[in-house]
Amino acid sequence: MSVAVSTDPDRIGFDPARLARIDEHFGRYVDDGRLAGWQIVVSRRGEIAHSSTYGLRDREAGAPVEPDTLWRIYSMTKPITSVAAMMLWEEGRFELTDPISRWLPEFADVRVYDKGSVLKPYTVAAVEPIRVWHLLTHTAGLTYGFAQTTVVDGLYRAAGFDLGVPAGADLAAASAGLARLPLLFQPGTSWNYGVATDVLGRLVEVVSGQRLDEFFTERILRPLGMTDTRWWVDEPEAKRLAALYTPHPATGQAVRADGVGRAALAEPSWFSGGGGLVSTAADYHRFTQFLLRGGELDGVRLLAPRTLRFMTRNHLPGGRDLASFHPEGFAETVLDGIGFGLGFAVVLDPVPARVPSSVGEFYWGGLASTAFWVDPVEEVTALLFTQLMPSSTYPLRSQLRQLVYSALID
Repeated sequence: MSVAVSTDPDRIGFDPARLARIDEHFGRYVDDGRLAGWQIVVSRRGEIAHSSTYGLRDREAGAPVEPDTLWRIYSMTKPITSVAAMMLWEEGRFELTDPISRWLPEFADVRVYDKGSVLKPYTVAAVEPIRVWHLLTHTAGLTYGFAQTTVVDGLYRAAGFDLGVPAGADLAAASAGLARLPLLFQPGTSWNYGVATDVLGRLVEVVSGQRLDEFFTERILRPLGMTDTRWWVDEPEAKRLAALYTPHPATGQAVRADGVGRAALAEPSWFSGGGGLVSTAADYHRFTQFLLRGGELDGVRLLAPRTLRFMTRNHLPGGRDLASFHPEGFAETVLDGIGFGLGFAVVLDPVPARVPSSVGEFYWGGLASTAFWVDPVEEVTALLFTQLMPSSTYPLRSQLRQLVYSALID
């Protein structure tokens, strides 16, 4: 599949000279060594207005980024898992208000962290069960061990849940292990990013009766023509996989992170609905077009338009934004004016974040600095692929928004 420019940008409201600023700006990240390479795709009304690659997918091997480069998309897996769950919801297999313990009995009697240390935590009983919508909105009280900001994060790491799961655990075992750990807060009372979508993936398995990778392939990836998206990369195609990098703490130069990066080259013991996929720009572009078109692409409909619109509304209680609904009261402006739907962050008001976008735009990104957004108002989609971990290293996502929206002139 191709991600080549498919129309004159002028015809769909973009200034070509302003679009060229994208490559100039992000090229500097490669030229000064902060990134090894990247790939960017911008479309409007289903037509690709800008598609570019720059730098190296593997700096040490001298291999350039190419249109079919494979990228670890990490948390950009989450929207696909959320679509899988909502496909089952459309079939009447569950309600969003159902307790997940109906299918995952290990979550029947969860505890909630109250006080204490990693060595001696004190917990209380949950007063509200974890419900399906809690998983989709990250309001279940689950967290990530690698976040390293709370006592509960430390309990996760002590139990083997850091960047992955305990060695050899499959998705069922991982879900059972997570259920034994305390929640960060009472379900539905705050928002915290974590393993909720991995548990949602296990829910998809139990409800559908299929392994998550099988459900993805049969129900989503193959129907949408996302034939290059997979859970790991076999040896014959390993050369297409971009190398993973991390910033040097002193210089900021991209340094190869082989230990973590090699995980994508072997079949995993578990299928992480929260971060397990490898994909290409062409494949994920098809996914964004499916989203932009309200759940349909090339005659294949996976979701109804009203379902997609429902998923991309703010589902945080009271219409709150992420900055005000986080247990730590996050002050970062990146969360101001941003709500959360069923699997996506949703723009409520672009002004507080000081970055142009449209009300109703929805998006997410991945640990290695990949990102996408879908703007139903302007009918714009954008994709950024690179492999620098963590994603908070540089403001790549906000800068791409600046450049894309300032190139839109109609």
